Amino acid sequence: MKRNLYIIIGVLLLVGIAIWQAGGGSSLIQLQSVFQSEEPVPTEVGAKAGMLAPSFQLNGMEEGTYKVGGKREKPVMLNFWASWCEPCKMEAPILNHLSETYKDELDIYGINVTKYDTEKDAAEFVDTFHVNFPILMDKDGAIYDLYKGMAFPTNVLIDENGVIQEVILGILSEEELENKIKDLLK
Repeated sequence: MKRNLYIIIGVLLLVGIAIWQAGGGSSLIQLQSVFQSEEPVPTEVGAKAGMLAPSFQLNGMEEGTYKVGGKREKPVMLNFWASWCEPCKMEAPILNHLSETYKDELDIYGINVTKYDTEKDAAEFVDTFHVNFPILMDKDGAIYDLYKGMAFPTNVLIDENGVIQEVILGILSEEELENKIKDLLK
């Protein structure tokens, strides 16, 4: 068994040397470029900028299941909130406007941390503020904990490669938040 492994390693080394000599090394560089993306993607998963966003799947308030994690067609903004949170109430119209403005370029998912809220109060919040983006229900707070939530609202900006670009604790003005979204979309 070990002998076969050594033979395979030896053959691979010889093939590599032959390719190197035949192409002056350029063939290996071309081959390497096929297997590498233009921008390196981090390998660590975590809840801070520069790391891969932790993967999860949650049910929506209305219907459907939503997934986050890994490559996507477009970036996503996660908005962790609770119905009793005054800054969340102030932010809701801003998020509605941004959701409408960037609907073709950005997904916005509101995540109600139901562990610190009730489904009834969350539904009333959605009706009161005419929320126009999907609301996901984090019933046991596991996703909020996974993303190391510390305040309401918390917004997490994730690029199309699944990499967290920024974590925003608390509320920003509409202009500041829109500028961060524009940076994410570049």
